[in-house]
Amino acid sequence: MSLLSIRGLRKAYGSAPVLREASLELRSGEIHALMGENGAGKSTLIRILAGVTPADAQEVLLDGTPVPLDTPADAQRAGLRFVHQELNIVPTLSVAENVMLGRSSPRRFGALIDWKRLEEQAAEALRRFGAAHIDPRIQAGRLPTGDRMLIRLAALLVAADSPPRFYVLDEPTAALTQREAERLFAILKDLCDRGAGVLYVSHRLDEVMALADRVTVLRDGRTVLAAPMPQVARADIIRAMTGREIPQDEVGRPPSTGTRTVLRLAGATTDRLSDLTLTLQAGEVLGVVGLEGAGQSDLLHLLLGEGRLLHGEAILLGRCLPRTPSEAWARGIAYVPRDRRQQGLMPGRSIVANMVLPHLARLSLAGLSRPRLEMRRTSAMREALRLRCASLSQPVRALSGGNQQKVVLGRAIMAQPRLLLLDEPTRGVDVGAREDIYAAIRSLTRNGAAALLASSDLSEVLSLSDRILVLRGGRQTALVSATGLQRADLLSLIFGEDPEPAAA
Repeated sequence: MSLLSIRGLRKAYGSAPVLREASLELRSGEIHALMGENGAGKSTLIRILAGVTPADAQEVLLDGTPVPLDTPADAQRAGLRFVHQELNIVPTLSVAENVMLGRSSPRRFGALIDWKRLEEQAAEALRRFGAAHIDPRIQAGRLPTGDRMLIRLAALLVAADSPPRFYVLDEPTAALTQREAERLFAILKDLCDRGAGVLYVSHRLDEVMALADRVTVLRDGRTVLAAPMPQVARADIIRAMTGREIPQDEVGRPPSTGTRTVLRLAGATTDRLSDLTLTLQAGEVLGVVGLEGAGQSDLLHLLLGEGRLLHGEAILLGRCLPRTPSEAWARGIAYVPRDRRQQGLMPGRSIVANMVLPHLARLSLAGLSRPRLEMRRTSAMREALRLRCASLSQPVRALSGGNQQKVVLGRAIMAQPRLLLLDEPTRGVDVGAREDIYAAIRSLTRNGAAALLASSDLSEVLSLSDRILVLRGGRQTALVSATGLQRADLLSLIFGEDPEPAAA
């Protein structure tokens, strides 16, 4: 059995400590969960393991022998393999080139790359992950997020020059469908059966508790819990992560009593959506679910002014659909995108600049900005969302993922919108920040706003929604009440095995 032990791990950026005497032990043959709130030090620890970020102090032992972890080459020699939270693919290269990147390419006549053989090797790696639908010849940048993650995972499984001992995966299921995630879990267990160890980082607590053999929890850069998973309860992990009690989400919520219609669709059809018929009332949350790419994001983009109605009728806030996102924001329609890094943030700009961006016209006077007013409004959002930051003037790139998401949400709710469009609003967010986001959504809808919630987290959808819309291939297949609906019922609807839940 291989054992990788890290002790006395310290790292600070200037006067701000990130890791304080943290420790971690990885053993072959088991899945080890690393958990903690955003900003607890998990990502820094992983970068140190990868040899990308130097530690200020650490002791690393591999099978009892000290080893360096100063460079990526050191990590490779120690048998560590990584899939980081950011999907580091080369979008202009083919799928096959991305899968085989960094590996020795097959050759013809000793010099020329054997492209056919390279594509066959990549295709075999993709098949092992159940991703045979991905053509290894196409450009990787054309693929959706879920398929890009599959490419990275397939690359992880390609034989390396030195035998891998430990696989480190940072939020690997964030962009995967349920079936893709289940396939990943089977592969990880198979890797462990063959003697490898897995360090698994995820904010999905139920997923981690079902999958992992051991758990380590970081809080404020310190290791506060390290134990076999069967010996800890869900509440123990949450308490260790947050240092406080977090109320458990109730499945379902009191039915909305709104009587004002915010949205009405009758046979609405676009180039990506077919025959949608529904109404949305003020104060109501409508969950939108389906397999990856079933049309959830397309519906939100249509209401945001980024689509065109081909057939049917759509009435939004008493008028036709907005023609542009700027018109949508002006009419009280706010949007939280699924990819905060690519679609939601200006990473080099301040928290204030990011949060007030769509509200500049309303906050200005005679075309002149009012910095004090912008700061006051942003400060109010900081308090309401419990945003953790050193200063509202610091760039958002310096924030943890959960706090970056709070900036995106704060921007959306700053003007008290009449309709809130939420696309994976808690992806990559820890349990504490998740509860803060839920509280903000519930507060907004109690005050009369309506919300569309597109999420792959079914517990989230069941907890927040009044009704749930199920899409399959862009077509509406069910519209049901969330009251009394179980996760198994919802999965059956998504995968096409129709039970008989209460109609909405």
